[in-house]
Amino acid sequence: MTDEVLESLNEGLLTITLNRPERRNAMSPGLTTRLREAITRAAIDADVRAVLIRGAGGTFSVGGDVQRAVQPKEELTFEALQVDLRCRTEVTKVLHEMPKPVVAMVQGAAAGAGLGLALACDIRIVGENAKITTAFANVGLSGDFATAYYLTKIVGIAKARELCMLSPVLRGREAHELGLMTRVVPDADVEEAATEVATALAHGPTVALGYIKKNINNAEKYEFDAYFDAEIQFQARCAGTADYKEAAAAFLAKRPPTFIGR
Repeated sequence: MTDEVLESLNEGLLTITLNRPERRNAMSPGLTTRLREAITRAAIDADVRAVLIRGAGGTFSVGGDVQRAVQPKEELTFEALQVDLRCRTEVTKVLHEMPKPVVAMVQGAAAGAGLGLALACDIRIVGENAKITTAFANVGLSGDFATAYYLTKIVGIAKARELCMLSPVLRGREAHELGLMTRVVPDADVEEAATEVATALAHGPTVALGYIKKNINNAEKYEFDAYFDAEIQFQARCAGTADYKEAAAAFLAKRPPTFIGR
């Protein structure tokens, strides 16, 4: 059996490839389990300084495996199904909270859970003709992978209602104009552009980037005083890192800094 998730670590950048090209990287239970395990390991692995998520065969992911749902191997109880869904979709929570930057390379299509996975990443590079859609309503589902959460935060409640209920298919350029994608490039340039951004992050001040991510997450849920206290703690921790000392020395020497992620 082909491994449904591939991992490759190079100079601090972990590339994770969804590897079901024959099913356009539809998310089987095996794929989502392996993906969660890979991201969980990456979050605590000191050798991993940034993550790039991509799909094999020119497609990011078309979302859930509808074929498997039509022909299930077993019927789960309501309670068991909740446990199963939480286990398989928890990867979005890990991505949201992990103290390392994550880039999504969005080629071909990102639909349903595939879109949710992309939105859980910090940076999304998309091809101008990629197809982006929520898709859940089209198959009688309300949505998972925190898709509606991210949509609401990014485009607002009114637009999120439209995208979730009507499931329009957006091209990559339209998705970028709405703010769903960070950068849009010609389809042929997605791999190069996404790898370039992810590599730059992997060579960046890893500790500081992690705290920047925490600041942004804290801004969503904390009142000002709690946010302010945490921000001061994070800044003080960064001031004690080797990367900060290197950046200061590089500034005085008028040269680019060389960060080591510590």
